[in-house]
Amino acid sequence: MSSSRSTMVIAHVFRGTFVHSTQSSALDVLDDTLLGVDTLGKIAFIGRGTDVDRLCEKYGFHVRDVTQLRQHEFFMPGMVDTHIHASQYSYAGTALDLPLLQWLNTYTFPVEARYKDLEFARKVYTQVVRRTLRNGTTTASYFATIHTDASLLLGQIANEFGQRALVGKVCMDRNDAVKHYKETPEESLDETNRFIRELLENKYPLVMPVVTPRFAPSCSPALLSHLGEIAQNNHLHIQSHISETKEEVQMVKELFPDSESYTDVYLKHNLLTDKTVMAHGCHLSDEELKLFRETGASIAHCPNSNISLCSGFLDVRNVLNRKVKLGLGTDVAGGYSPSMLDAVRKTLDTSKALTIKDSEHQTLSFQEVFRLATLGGSQALSMDEHTGNFEVGKDFDALRVNLAAEEGPVDIFQREEPLVLLEKFLNLGDDRNIAEVYVAGRRVVPFPG
Repeated sequence: MSSSRSTMVIAHVFRGTFVHSTQSSALDVLDDTLLGVDTLGKIAFIGRGTDVDRLCEKYGFHVRDVTQLRQHEFFMPGMVDTHIHASQYSYAGTALDLPLLQWLNTYTFPVEARYKDLEFARKVYTQVVRRTLRNGTTTASYFATIHTDASLLLGQIANEFGQRALVGKVCMDRNDAVKHYKETPEESLDETNRFIRELLENKYPLVMPVVTPRFAPSCSPALLSHLGEIAQNNHLHIQSHISETKEEVQMVKELFPDSESYTDVYLKHNLLTDKTVMAHGCHLSDEELKLFRETGASIAHCPNSNISLCSGFLDVRNVLNRKVKLGLGTDVAGGYSPSMLDAVRKTLDTSKALTIKDSEHQTLSFQEVFRLATLGGSQALSMDEHTGNFEVGKDFDALRVNLAAEEGPVDIFQREEPLVLLEKFLNLGDDRNIAEVYVAGRRVVPFPG
């Protein structure tokens, strides 16, 4: 008996190899697969390539409409950067000679203060969105600055280029190092509310506001409490930093003597929820990880930054064993690379360094880290209902990877299995191997015109 014809309209059909992660598997390889995307940008069907005639009849497309991937190509889900400072991109790759707190005072705060100049903001934010998209970041969780209008501009630019994004206006009412780069508590709350209101009024389909206390040391208890209320009342995401360095952890103990731990500071101010992502966590105790697990909060692992600023190593295996959600972040510009491929490599390197230190440590596999960069990131941002892998009904956020790209960084000598192609891409590839980028079914790279 033939199946009834679907009423949905198909916009794209691809045939070839697809690789992705699921809840139960770090890596699934779908050979000779047909995947259809509807006009809303959602995955309409996934089937065997040999079923093309039946699927044509059911979904109303023609065989000539099918895009056939070539021998050394595959599709993978778009990568999710769970922590990146868009405002720091102008000096990425430099200024990595100081530990965190001195680094912030010497380099970061003076640069971020410049974003009251909207032309400067437009120039940098345009380039960071273009660069991350070209490198396969389909979803990014951005820190901006304390400047509302520049932060709104970042949301506009992400929308124009078609990137899925969380955008945060930074909140900070304590900063003795650069006195002109901070807010009063009243300014921070008023401007945060204005930022959220105006960004939501724009009704961007893929860009949302995220409540963004910079980190506990730069915020008064009163400000933290009010930000927790704003997030709760508006059902918003929250992002900040936690336990990046031992010096920072000690500072938090002195500033918040009534709290049992750094994590407890955020918990007491209603900032630890199932829509919270905290960057770093290098020095979290197991008791603190238990609070993450119980609240559903997640960690953004930023290994490039942790190494570059000599902050510490996060034991990702321990975090995963304790059932805490975790994704990867570039943490530009503490991390010098805006590429999530670099985050993948540094995550593997950090895990191997921990194994060198302790032979009992179970090293992460590249398959596990692939999941962290894709599905794990979407779970960390509580977006996995919409993106992160190839499942019918989810948005088609995807990279078309070509390992045999002309003048690319990877040399191919023979026909390789998909697993080999993926491992080579993760270890050797760069933006030259990313032939196309799709977000919610829309091709956003190559850039139009």
